[in-house]
Amino acid sequence: MQGIPDGHVTGVGLGRNAELRALGNGVIPQQAEAALRLLLARAGLLLAA
Repeated sequence: MQGIPDGHVTGVGLGRNAELRALGNGVIPQQAEAALRLLLARAGLLLAA
């Protein structure tokens, strides 16, 4: 749901509270990419894909 592979946090043996804490303030990879593309475009540094 956050764009990370299944088991990325839940498959490492943490308790539920630790899992939620680890994910709580995580940036969704797709959201980070969109922000970086926007900033690069505004700076005139975005390269064609």
